[in-house]
Amino acid sequence: MNDLSNKKCLCIELPTTEYREAWSLQSDLVAARKDKSIDTDVVLLLEHPPVFTLGNNSGMNNLTVSKKSLEKADIPLIRVERGGDITFHGPGQLVMYPIIDLRTARLSVPDHIEKLEEVMIMAAQDWGIMAQRNPANRGVWVGKNKLGSVGIAIRRGISFHGMALNVNLSLEPFGWINPCGLQEIAMTSMEQELAHKIVMNQVREAVKRHLEAVFGVELVMTSLSELQCLQKPATSNQQRATPNLAG
Repeated sequence: MNDLSNKKCLCIELPTTEYREAWSLQSDLVAARKDKSIDTDVVLLLEHPPVFTLGNNSGMNNLTVSKKSLEKADIPLIRVERGGDITFHGPGQLVMYPIIDLRTARLSVPDHIEKLEEVMIMAAQDWGIMAQRNPANRGVWVGKNKLGSVGIAIRRGISFHGMALNVNLSLEPFGWINPCGLQEIAMTSMEQELAHKIVMNQVREAVKRHLEAVFGVELVMTSLSELQCLQKPATSNQQRATPNLAG
């Protein structure tokens, strides 16, 4: 736990959200944290419809099927600014996007990544799944199979993007890529490890609980509309950049 054990952090639970919509929301929140119109870190919890994303280290060589195959399956391919390579998001995968001022939180980038991994490790342990880190590759693993991924971006000291934990996710689309740029690895899920489906809401609650413990914060549940009400008025120099967080 860090030194900010009494710090509050806003938490917004969203329904299944299109990737580009969540990406745009993150950008707005980063801008709001930077100009101090929101003076509290924010965590988004959600699932995405099927989508492949390419990180800033990624090339198309780790997509092992044609783009036409993706179009036929109606799964978009989106390049984003997070670290890491290609990955898949879809229903049944719990995604957490913490928008955190790392300097205020006194977190280095490696520390932040390790804490995201620790949240997933602890959540998996609640179901008896012994996940762990792999020194060679970021994320969390069960044996040689990857259970959860981490990829972040930093903009002017504010971290965004985050982690993705495979709960009841269909693993088939991972067979169309070299996940995270790694060849000959298998992905797994909590469902696959336990041979039965997991209640997603229970995993959400576990992740929130472990986030509070690992990051040393108190989560305050809110909504996008409530968050907009919490925004401080922008100064005359900031008004043009003030984000619209309603939606």
